[in-house]
Amino acid sequence: MVAPLAETLRIHIIGAGMGGMGSALALARQGFRNVHVWESAQQLGEVGAGINITPNLSRVLDGWGVLDIARAEAVALDGASVLDCATDTALTSVDFAYIEKEFGWPFYVVHRSALQKCLIHGALGSGVVTLHLGKLVTEYDFERTRFRIENRKRTASTEGANGANGHADGQANGHANGDDIPEDGWVDADVVLAADGVKSKARGAMLGRRGETDDVVDTGQAAYRILVTREMVGNDPELLPFFDGSHSYRWIGEKRHIIAYPIASHGIFNMSTAHPDRRFVEADTWTATGSKAEMLDMFHDFCPRVQKLLRLVPEGDVLEWKLRVHHPLTHWVDGNVALIGDACHPTLPHLAQGAAQAVEDAAVLGVVLARITDKKDINKALQVYQALRKPRADWAVVNAAANGKGLHLGSGEAKEARDEAFKSASRAGGKNPDKAIDKETQSILYAHDCVKEAEEKFDALFAVA
Repeated sequence: MVAPLAETLRIHIIGAGMGGMGSALALARQGFRNVHVWESAQQLGEVGAGINITPNLSRVLDGWGVLDIARAEAVALDGASVLDCATDTALTSVDFAYIEKEFGWPFYVVHRSALQKCLIHGALGSGVVTLHLGKLVTEYDFERTRFRIENRKRTASTEGANGANGHADGQANGHANGDDIPEDGWVDADVVLAADGVKSKARGAMLGRRGETDDVVDTGQAAYRILVTREMVGNDPELLPFFDGSHSYRWIGEKRHIIAYPIASHGIFNMSTAHPDRRFVEADTWTATGSKAEMLDMFHDFCPRVQKLLRLVPEGDVLEWKLRVHHPLTHWVDGNVALIGDACHPTLPHLAQGAAQAVEDAAVLGVVLARITDKKDINKALQVYQALRKPRADWAVVNAAANGKGLHLGSGEAKEARDEAFKSASRAGGKNPDKAIDKETQSILYAHDCVKEAEEKFDALFAVA
């Protein structure tokens, strides 16, 4: 059934990342025909590294008919191991055979660009979504549901202030841009969905209206994103199994870990670290070109296999990210403006749920906005979205942070107890100190059908919104 307001609702989305393009696709699938996405980057580049498509995310993508786009270059993991960083000894291993059987889809890993491709092709291929590139949002007017844009000047930076990344000029249209949509100045809307990332301007403006401070939490952690290609390892018999297999490895040590798995049809071994922040402590920046020597020093006591992989990385390919989160917000909605994804629930990566939760937000927004028959009910629909999504997303954020702390224990009784729990964990799946491979945690995350829940609970929540 086509949404009652499909022809008339003016929907504007800020940011073309996972939450933004996911929302555009969700709304297009519901029949909305006036959907605009505003992105500060000059083009959507294939940046980033590995990302997880867990069953709860696959469920949404499959429902939208775009999962096969990512699956074409995905690796379905057959299991995961947690290893001692120094000895390379497996502390625990889990066979993932149960994941598809119990949750409907395997645990896929892909390059971020493969997931982005799903959402962009689905949204722009619908013919009803217009993507505006090189447009910077400078101001929000919540009372009148509008925002001010200006053309972004070309710079050397690849970091998109509205939520995605890339560079080049232009506008990509899923359909012809309406004459009533300006390319600079104020843009009027019926709904504004702010998917502008962890540095969200919309969030700051929204909190400021209630006298709240927009304080991003410095976790004291940073991360290297490392891509080792099959060509780099040549015929090394010690390293080739990382590419030929379909396994995830997490090497853990005090205050540090590295998680790694093959992506891009087994052509790349993706490595992502978490370690103490040394580079960004005094700097008001989020990313930096890293030093290979510093990276090697940070992990100098890790096992020879890891050392060999890290030494293969070209000097110029070492990039470091500052890991920041946000305390749970009091609200995600103000008038007809709502926050999405990292704008309202940025998370540490230790449960592999950042992209999944953003796309769940998008799917639920599609459902709730498709249910209303009068524009005066937009805010109530957005309140239903918040009621459905906020408790779950906040839970994921809190538990991801807790998992990181458990993985980074130093010597002592707590570490000894954790390692004993690792040893007793079932290979077939069950209770596990690493909550990313703990079956109870996975059940909460992976079995959830956000679209079904929104459809079933909408009427009751709308009545009290």
